[in-house]
Amino acid sequence: MRLALKPLVVVATLVPIALDVWAFNHHHLGADPYKALIRDTGVWSLWLLGFTLLLTPVRRLTSWHRLGTLRRLLGLIAFFYAAIHTLAYVVFDRFAGIDPAGGVGATAVALTLSTARDVLDKPFLLIGTAAFVAMAPLAVTSTHAMIGRLGGRRWKRLHRLVYAVAIASLLHHWWPLADRFHPVDRFALLILPSLAFRVAWAWTHRPPRRIDGPLVARVLQ
Repeated sequence: MRLALKPLVVVATLVPIALDVWAFNHHHLGADPYKALIRDTGVWSLWLLGFTLLLTPVRRLTSWHRLGTLRRLLGLIAFFYAAIHTLAYVVFDRFAGIDPAGGVGATAVALTLSTARDVLDKPFLLIGTAAFVAMAPLAVTSTHAMIGRLGGRRWKRLHRLVYAVAIASLLHHWWPLADRFHPVDRFALLILPSLAFRVAWAWTHRPPRRIDGPLVARVLQ
């Protein structure tokens, strides 16, 4: 009997957020639970993004083509964690320092300005914001209906943004670290070989150049 991979993946990948919510409600996330929630959701978004990229090399090397059906699902869950990560930062970090007494409109403006200033002042936040914004169209166009609307070629071209998202996400993770750009970083060991594999595969499997074009034909006449 074939295992239902997608339900298993959904349950397994949502366990971390469920555990964090439970720990948050029971005061088990440490001295600063808000920062812990922001950190954990960012870490899991990066893990899932890395696993999403890893699926293609594993599928090509093992010929286990069922793995290809999980790529969009893992990408969507990675975006879900990135959205929670971003929302938690805005609510617990930026909104916490704003006085809401001025009303909804004034609070919204103050929150927007406070968030924009913080993002522009800190390169790692700017890079992370760029990665999240780039992930949004990938999530929106992940359905079969959107693939049909865009067409396979345009859809594939758009979804190559995931490579830029992966690099930007690594930079967002690395930038605040004291030993930034450490070569044995766990996320780098997951993401960078996957990207290198794609480059090598594209190079070794590129179609041969045609030699029967008009210019060649004229030269040979």
